[in-house]
Amino acid sequence: MLQNKLKNKNLILASGSPRRQQFLKDLDLDFTIQLKEVEEVFPKDLKGKKIVKYLAQLKASPFTNLKENDILITADTIVWHKGKMLGKPKSEEEAITMLMSLSGKKHKVYSGVCLKSASKEVVFSNTTTVFFRKLTKEEITFYVKKYKPLDKAGSYGIQEWIGLIGVKQIQGSYFNVMGFPVHKFYKEILKF
Repeated sequence: MLQNKLKNKNLILASGSPRRQQFLKDLDLDFTIQLKEVEEVFPKDLKGKKIVKYLAQLKASPFTNLKENDILITADTIVWHKGKMLGKPKSEEEAITMLMSLSGKKHKVYSGVCLKSASKEVVFSNTTTVFFRKLTKEEITFYVKKYKPLDKAGSYGIQEWIGLIGVKQIQGSYFNVMGFPVHKFYKEILKF
C-alpha cells in the first residue's frame, strides 16, 4: 500500500541514525541518505515537543533544491526531564549523571519529524512517557561503559540492556523512544 503510493517518489532520509534507517527499511521503502550539517540550536523559550518540531524543520532547511517528486525526511528526538532537555551526553561521566537523574523516575521522550517536498512541508511530533525503576550506580556504570550511549538522547537506548532491565513501563510508542514515531510517520506520509 505505502510502496504503491510512493512508487514515483524519491525518498531522502537526512539522518545518520541507524535506527531511523532500519525503520524505513522495515517499512520496505527505498530511500537514499543525504546528510547536511546544521547547528542544532533553538530559541531558549521553546519547551518539549516544540523543540523537536523546530529542530526537525531546521534540519530540513539546507535542502533548498528539492525536485517535485522528492520527499525529504528529517527527525529529532529528545528526553525531557524536570523541565529541561537531556540531549546526547558529551562524556561517559555526563551519561552516568543523566541516567542517575532518570533512575526511579518518569520522563518524556519527544520526537519531531519533518516531511518536505518542493511544494509542501508537514511537521509533526509524538510523545512517550517512560518509567525507570530505581537503578544502581553499578548498573548504570556497566551500561555506559559497555554500550557507550553517547549518540543517544538521554544517554540510553530503550532497545539495549538498560531498557531490558530498567524500563518498567511506557505510555505511548516504543519506537518513538528509539527515535522515530513510525506509526505517525506512516499515517502522515500516506497523506503527504
